Amino acid sequence: MRTLALVLSAALPALAPPASPAPSAPPAPAAVVAAAEPGIPRLTDDRGRVLTLRGWNVEDKVHRGEAALSAITEKHFRDMRARGFNFARLLVFWDDLEPERGRYSEAYLRKVERVLDWAERHRVHVLIDAHQDVFGPAFGHRGIPEWATRTDGLPFTPHPDDWFAEYFEPAVQRAFTHLYEDADLAAAQARMWRVLADRFAHHPAVLGYDLINEPMGELREGEDLPAAARRIERDHLTPLYNRLADAIRTVDDDNWIFVEPTPLVGEGVPTGLGRIDDPKVVYAPHFYNTAMEAGADYDPSAGWIEAYEAAVTAYPEEYGVPIVVGEWGPLNNALPNMGRFYRDALASLNRYSSGWAGYVWCYGGGYCAVDGSGAWRANKERTAAPYAEAVAGRVIAQDPARLSYVAGRGGATVLSLPPAATGWRVTVDGRARPRTAAVPPGRAGRVEVRAVPGATVTVSVSPAHR
Repeated sequence: MRTLALVLSAALPALAPPASPAPSAPPAPAAVVAAAEPGIPRLTDDRGRVLTLRGWNVEDKVHRGEAALSAITEKHFRDMRARGFNFARLLVFWDDLEPERGRYSEAYLRKVERVLDWAERHRVHVLIDAHQDVFGPAFGHRGIPEWATRTDGLPFTPHPDDWFAEYFEPAVQRAFTHLYEDADLAAAQARMWRVLADRFAHHPAVLGYDLINEPMGELREGEDLPAAARRIERDHLTPLYNRLADAIRTVDDDNWIFVEPTPLVGEGVPTGLGRIDDPKVVYAPHFYNTAMEAGADYDPSAGWIEAYEAAVTAYPEEYGVPIVVGEWGPLNNALPNMGRFYRDALASLNRYSSGWAGYVWCYGGGYCAVDGSGAWRANKERTAAPYAEAVAGRVIAQDPARLSYVAGRGGATVLSLPPAATGWRVTVDGRARPRTAAVPPGRAGRVEVRAVPGATVTVSVSPAHR
């Protein structure tokens, strides 16, 4: 999602007030492991280890056909891993996979597989995201194929200065209604997911499937946006997700199913999504602020992060599912309060989520994490911090540089440490090895801690002394 501000400014004024200057605060040290809120379970791997995901979206929205995915290279995964990240949300497009109804592109599947092979080589978990922007190519974007786009002849007017507003064009809204309600399109979408899941179910890099990016729908006359969002989530997205999960489970009973609310959750609007009847569901909202997307600086006094956190934690608490934020990060990271934003945002995300993917790992301007030389863009370096990729046991406590857990039988606990000018020192207390470990300056580190099952272990991380 990008600029939703123009659409929501009238509908939700209290949730997106004008930004006002606020003093910057120094960044707080990052927690070694993210702690979920009470009642929110953690993501786990096939050995039962508690996972924490830290990473970025990886995409190529420009190239199609023979050139599809060509903007993604092995360098993306090598560079992410070199900064300590272990997670990528990979955008794939139904219009590339099935350009003609019933004809699936083997060449595209091979390209996806090549990307997954790179991720495996660099120990990066991948979430395969069936991405759409403004439905798809029928409206000048990517996602649902033109052959699956039905508008009933309703009008569409492009909004080049605010493309998110195109979601509210009559033709786009009607296309979503047909996707949700037409039996043949529902069957086609399920077949598409079976093709993907059948091909990649056993690929070692694949963690799960994000069923549809930022789903939207059709507003009814006189209906405000929050009410429309909750109705769409309840009446359309809940059955859609159950249907697609069932299709995937015919070929893959292991990987996680990620489900998204509408983007309105970014304005502190709780979802109306219902239960998804699958044992491995992850709630995957996005984390964007309309005022900041429209160019405003972060306003700590506005209470946006607090409202967002309250909204997104309600669903996973009610249904007992983990939460991973699939996209986040403002366009202009160099404004005066953006250092404070990253501090507050990361503290919030680490309180309740099993992980997140920033938007987006690319080399240049705009939303890119790094510039053309590979150097961090303003404030983006704050996303690189120590964390526990996997905890073999039950997490019992943590503070900004300490992890305590009761060891289980799932193997090693793995710490990820990003490059730091001073390097890092790791100290382990309890019946575990190693007792200490060091990471030299300027290099990423990966430390494995092996403990006696049942032992209480405390792992401390601190900057090394020069």
